[in-house]
Amino acid sequence: MNNKRIIKDKTSLVPLQGLGVLLFLLLLVSSVKAVELDSKNRDSKYVSTIVERSKKIVDKLEMKDADAARNVVNIVANKYFTLNDIYAKRDSDIAKIKRSTLAKEAQKTALNAAQNEKEAALYRSHFAFPAELSLYLNEVQIEAIKDGITYGVVKVTYDATLEMIPTLKEEEKTQILAWLKEAREFSIDAENSNKKHEAFGKYKGRINNYLSKRGYDLIKEREGWYARIKARDAEKKK
Repeated sequence: MNNKRIIKDKTSLVPLQGLGVLLFLLLLVSSVKAVELDSKNRDSKYVSTIVERSKKIVDKLEMKDADAARNVVNIVANKYFTLNDIYAKRDSDIAKIKRSTLAKEAQKTALNAAQNEKEAALYRSHFAFPAELSLYLNEVQIEAIKDGITYGVVKVTYDATLEMIPTLKEEEKTQILAWLKEAREFSIDAENSNKKHEAFGKYKGRINNYLSKRGYDLIKEREGWYARIKARDAEKKK
């Protein structure tokens, strides 16, 4: 009889425990401070350009919470600022080393150290970025931000590959998409638009090699694709 009463008492605690979790989450959300724009000591025109670029990316999410949207814009803009600082420091360090009177081998060591320092800074920044976004966005929204920063190359390339080779197997589609998303991670941290596209270019080559080894004749597949596009365009003009 006492055992039954204990069990009953324990079950009565469940709603209270759930309430405790809810209160904890509410406190956590309320404790998140506004994200400050890292604009100090930066050219005002440059800051305006970066903020506008970031806003265009975030606007596509159509966020209902204006404060959260503003914070996400600042997180994205700060990512651009951080990348600019990392590469500017690398360039400055390299310039100083090349102007120095260091012996050839010592200079080579110093240049490698400057590159390693840049890579370490990029590594820290890379993982901090999605962590900051996760305070306001879900995984799908974070993916959209990443695609915005990298010009939507993942979707464009993936869709084009599927159009070019309609007979692709599911496991091949999965592999292609995985490589494109991996390329996107490198592209996010690239220093300019050309470098961002170069990151994808390397993986496009890997994808082409993969498909060739799987027995696809990419020249014939591409010719067939172009023919289908031409026929489709001609049909639209009728």
